[in-house]
Amino acid sequence: MEITEFVETLRLDGGLLADAAQEAGPDAAIPACPEWRMRDLVVHVGRVHRWSTEIVVQGLQQPIRPAEAPDLTDDELVPWLREGHHQLVLALHGAPRDLTAWTILPTDSPLAFWARRQAHETSVHRVDAQQAAAASLTPLPSAFAADGVDELLAGLHSLERSKLRTDIPRTVRVHATDVPGADWTVHLSDAPPRTIRTTPVPAPTPGTPVDQPPADVKPADCTIEGRAEELYLALWNRLPWDALTVTGEQALAELWRAKGGI
Repeated sequence: MEITEFVETLRLDGGLLADAAQEAGPDAAIPACPEWRMRDLVVHVGRVHRWSTEIVVQGLQQPIRPAEAPDLTDDELVPWLREGHHQLVLALHGAPRDLTAWTILPTDSPLAFWARRQAHETSVHRVDAQQAAAASLTPLPSAFAADGVDELLAGLHSLERSKLRTDIPRTVRVHATDVPGADWTVHLSDAPPRTIRTTPVPAPTPGTPVDQPPADVKPADCTIEGRAEELYLALWNRLPWDALTVTGEQALAELWRAKGGI
């Protein structure tokens, strides 16, 4: 996806998040984060948006902590959220393509990193806000959802803080059925997960059944499949896994549900 596409998604989802927060009210419970109320969600997103804006605008080369939110009344929460979101969108639109700045993960383009990261951050929390408001979830474009699965698996879960660990090495295949090439193999061990984008299986030789993998390809210990949007929301623990198909070692899917939070 292009930087402009991420920024546009950020713009749209940030507005939807604020609308849902206004509708639900500050005391609404956040289903995916039981310890949070809507005011906690708004403060979190508002702080993260302003933090990212500062990094991008100032081209900071070292990490900083998000600034504390001001002492806001309930009526001030959503306008404060909207203002921070607006400033982030402007910052990303106006930043130079060759921006140099600190990022959470290695990247060739800090601008692309922050546009992507904040688009997905905002999208996931927009889902939180809409769920709290008992509103219908705004559909996610399949390409964006597949990109979010990629960022989660190959990016965020590569960090030391990931709790997806196994005593005995195991592999999990994740496959988005509606996006060509959206296929990953996650290698689990006692170290942070290592994810590779799965190479498509070569075409079978004549007379070989289509569903039979080549002899040198070891199947994953567990395979998780579904539409990209379903995978995205389930892997972020925002929706139940009912719509996904899980084959192989069910314990690995249970491990994800228990330890896959970021």
